[in-house]
Amino acid sequence: MVATATERPLLEVRDVSAGYYAGHDVIHNIDLEVAEGEIVCVIGPNGAGKSTVFRAIYGLAEVRSGRVLCDGVDITNIAPQDALRTARMAMVPQLRSVFPQMTVHENLELGMYLEPDRARVRERIDYVYGLFPRLARRSRQEAGTMSGGEQRMLEIGRSLMHEPRIVLMDEPSAGLAPIVTRQVFEAIRQLNREIGLTVLMIEQNARQGLEASHRGYVLEMGRNSHQGPAGDLLADPEVRRAFLGIR
Repeated sequence: MVATATERPLLEVRDVSAGYYAGHDVIHNIDLEVAEGEIVCVIGPNGAGKSTVFRAIYGLAEVRSGRVLCDGVDITNIAPQDALRTARMAMVPQLRSVFPQMTVHENLELGMYLEPDRARVRERIDYVYGLFPRLARRSRQEAGTMSGGEQRMLEIGRSLMHEPRIVLMDEPSAGLAPIVTRQVFEAIRQLNREIGLTVLMIEQNARQGLEASHRGYVLEMGRNSHQGPAGDLLADPEVRRAFLGIR
């Protein structure tokens, strides 16, 4: 699903330049959009600015020019703590974020730690268990004793607790074995098919990231390089040579 001229994208990044230190932008004039119900993947070499794009969207890097819009509302430089509550935008970080000595169930509860309605929390946990039966079977297990793939599933499940409209996933395959990576991407595709989950992901594994996506963007040196349907990028000789290791 791709937004048409009469359909407003759910997320829009318009001519955004951003960075962390005064006078030093990491990304320059970035344009990007995600339609509701789409999976979009951002690829590029190390140091291209992929993570900075996410941080600029989520209010973790300063946007110095341009705008970030969510469902038409300007959220440029939103406070990170407001991203989920105001824009209904969740993030799954690259580095492991589970609390290892807490159970799966307790980790999920933390996804709604500000929710006073305990019945609502239980309802959302049951919803996540329905999506990830493996987590339901391990609900009383300490998260740190699970495999890397199971921990990633838990992070994704926790991100869904507040019913986000879009989830940002930073390197969902990071640190995972190839077979587990395939399982994680299949879970993302399944969530997209079954509940219409909208996803914007950064992925160093360019081939698998694009294969799991509807559209993609390529960043080089902090700027847009290529963009288009994921299948077209996978077939593009320049993209294949430079980013997929295929000649």
